[in-house]
Amino acid sequence: MRRNGFFGLVLALFFAFTINSGISDAFAQTPGKRMRTITGAEKRTGSQPGAKRGGADAAGPVQATDLSPGQINARAAILMEVTTGAILFEQNADEAIEPASFTKIASLYLIWEAIQQGRIRLSDEVWVSETAWRTGGSKMFVGLGTRVPLEELIKGIAAISGNDACIAAAEHLSGSTDTFVDAMNRKAAELGMNRSRFLNPHGLPADGQITTARDMATLDVRYIKTFPEALKYHSMREYTYNSILQYNRNHLLLKDPSVDGLKTGYIAASGYHLSATSQRDGMRLVAVVMGAVNPATREREAMKLLNYGFRNFTLAQPFKEGQPVANAKVLKGQKDEIPVYPKDKATFLIPQSQKNLLKWEVKIQPDLTAPITAQQEVGELVFTVSDQPKRTVALVSGEDVPLAGIFKRAWQSMISVSQFNWRWISIILGIIAIIAIAAIVIPGRRSKSYFRK
Repeated sequence: MRRNGFFGLVLALFFAFTINSGISDAFAQTPGKRMRTITGAEKRTGSQPGAKRGGADAAGPVQATDLSPGQINARAAILMEVTTGAILFEQNADEAIEPASFTKIASLYLIWEAIQQGRIRLSDEVWVSETAWRTGGSKMFVGLGTRVPLEELIKGIAAISGNDACIAAAEHLSGSTDTFVDAMNRKAAELGMNRSRFLNPHGLPADGQITTARDMATLDVRYIKTFPEALKYHSMREYTYNSILQYNRNHLLLKDPSVDGLKTGYIAASGYHLSATSQRDGMRLVAVVMGAVNPATREREAMKLLNYGFRNFTLAQPFKEGQPVANAKVLKGQKDEIPVYPKDKATFLIPQSQKNLLKWEVKIQPDLTAPITAQQEVGELVFTVSDQPKRTVALVSGEDVPLAGIFKRAWQSMISVSQFNWRWISIILGIIAIIAIAAIVIPGRRSKSYFRK
């Protein structure tokens, strides 16, 4: 009988082992709760300058390069890429300098913002006060007491830097120049222009009115991104008002067809400024040069920066804007799949030397279960260079997915049992089997021993 008990115990152990190994092996390939990953290598890339040996974008520092445009012949300079905000070069970018007519970009920002919000319109007839009419410096030559369409004033400010037009527009928007200037400084603080202070809408000399190349580049980039329609006015090569023809002082508009803005400036205390913007092959740059000795120098140095940026950097855009990156599977929903989109622009700025090292991964959360709402985060897009993560963009659902009916939910619940951790379940079942067989074998041995007595 002892032999029968021994064989019963061996049988129990064998049975438990079979359950454990058999079931575990059967489900060994069941995926765990990792991101479902789609990988790819970027085929179109470009380069980024390292001015002062490098720069930074929204995701972190751009890897330094040995390339440089060299010393810029001006008091301060900076080069930025518009989409990512990456700084490709800087030289004395935080030196305090009088802004001159760069101030007008801050004024135009408020004007376009008010138009966008519906507070004023391009067709508004703007009354010209004596204050506006008497303003000196560069002028549009608006008539005292006349009414001028706001759109014409914008042309006069953007194309020929009319100080009189600037005052007229400021008074139309805010009632007085003082109120308008207060709004300019609030907007500057909101945009992170921490070293700037404006005292008038046009940039004529005023004690204490200062900015920096970095602050102006920050303003220019936000201005272009928020109001891209404004560039058609800044790119005007000439403008005629009251039968007076005047030419845009940004002569790069004549020298490079890719240049379409942005603003010049000059006062004796600061020297000659130029903020130049250009777009080539889908990438837009802004070069800010401040304090050059003459107009020719500011143009040459700005063009040097733009050419340096376009030659050495490129904007990787693996996905077309507005199109889904991938489809995500959905459980227990009225739809089984949803398109997913980048929450922010899925772009990456990279030096030309690293273009073959750029890859990307689309990572989708597993077990997405309804209900799902539009814009809900469902994964991430990861850019890597040399297999090192450099930028991550959240992926969001493109639409709502309500719960499916009860039968579909029940069926998918049954199917989802294959995602359980069967190794642990099989171990537990094996232990139960041992206990059950032992419970049968041991009492049997005791009862036989009793009758033997």
